[in-house]
Amino acid sequence: GTQMFIAARNNGSVYQYTLSTAFAVNTASYANISFSVGSQDTNPEGVAFNNDGSKMYIVGNSTDSVFEYSLDPRFNLKAADYIGNNFSVNSQDTYPQGLAFNNDGTKMYILGDTNNSVFQYTLSTAFDVTTASYASKSFSVGSQDPDPLGLVFNTDGTKMYIIGDEYNSVFQYTLSTAFDVSTASY
Repeated sequence: GTQMFIAARNNGSVYQYTLSTAFAVNTASYANISFSVGSQDTNPEGVAFNNDGSKMYIVGNSTDSVFEYSLDPRFNLKAADYIGNNFSVNSQDTYPQGLAFNNDGTKMYILGDTNNSVFQYTLSTAFDVTTASYASKSFSVGSQDPDPLGLVFNTDGTKMYIIGDEYNSVFQYTLSTAFDVSTASY
């Protein structure tokens, strides 16, 4: 929790911040580090990392795709490099906004604004988006907010949280089977 990353759709970049107190955003300061993903997508909407920070993922709505980057040293945008791996989510949603993974990287989730739904994917190789396939599982959040923007899970996958632009609120969902969005309820 000592680093925070923001994807800026207006200029196609990711920005890095340092938190002097872990997970306390009021202690954040800009680290003067940014990384342009505009060559892959000019409208990045969501950013995620694998567990050890050696990989970063961006979902963008210019291409409706997820892009994979390597970082060495870890969690450092100065070391980011696009490795050519990407995965299109266009068949599920044409305006992806949010991106998340389960703990072991075998599941990926996209929050789509066109269909106001969370879509679940299976990765046959953990954290490798080129091995992703749609799991035919989704969950609609449109009844809570018709303009969902962000997505996150708790650590054991039994809770899911959506932030929406229409009502400026965070909505909480319960998953009866961990990390299975088809079992979610508001």
